[in-house]
Amino acid sequence: MWMGRVVGRLWAARQAASLAGRKMLLVRPETASGAQTARLIVAIDGLDAGPGDRVIVAHGSRVRDLTVGPDVADKDVVIGIVDGHELGPS
Repeated sequence: MWMGRVVGRLWAARQAASLAGRKMLLVRPETASGAQTARLIVAIDGLDAGPGDRVIVAHGSRVRDLTVGPDVADKDVVIGIVDGHELGPS
């Protein structure tokens, strides 16, 4: 699992049938210090996250199967919208 910031939505006129009706988000992963990386990940969202939200994304077929279903053609899934977090002393 990792945290990232939603930077936008993605849609496509042609896509895998299992993505029909699914909301796809562009998420920029964050480092442990909160800095954003240059990468963008496409994640399936069932929690109604939107641009600017900090989210928790999990990757893998097991999490996909348990959250959005085994037929979805993506293994990155938004599993939480972060309200806040706290880092303890190092």
